Amino acid sequence: MSEAIGIRLSPAEVLDLLPQQEPFRFVDEILSVDEDSISARYTFRPEADFYRGHFPGNPVTPGVILLESIAQVGVVALGIYLLALEGGRAEVARRVALFADAEVEFSGVVRPGTEVIISAQKVFYRRGKLRSEAEMRLADGSIVCAATISGMGVEL
Repeated sequence: MSEAIGIRLSPAEVLDLLPQQEPFRFVDEILSVDEDSISARYTFRPEADFYRGHFPGNPVTPGVILLESIAQVGVVALGIYLLALEGGRAEVARRVALFADAEVEFSGVVRPGTEVIISAQKVFYRRGKLRSEAEMRLADGSIVCAATISGMGVEL
């Protein structure tokens, strides 16, 4: 029997399908996801290797890691949800999301041990290409960075 087309994945199911794994997964929990938006939570691990050199005695999360976190939520995870709506788990299994481009503005610092909330709004999605407006906030609500990010699902 074939799988039904057009399934809605739960936030936990989307997280389970995220291809990035430790130590390069920067999503602990997907809080909500629907056809237009997603939000997730992550706590930056103080033991992460990149803190040893960025910067010794005053560790700061590198901007490229902040952008990767946003991309994992706003392109990969949201893309998995949207692909499942189109073609079920079979379609998700056939593709991998690749980062395409970003315009990002950094406005804060993330220290080791900091919990962040990442949210993204779909700008467009067609033919496997997804563009989102995304942001990362600290617990006090201040924005750490905001980005317009794009990616696309390509066949494996």
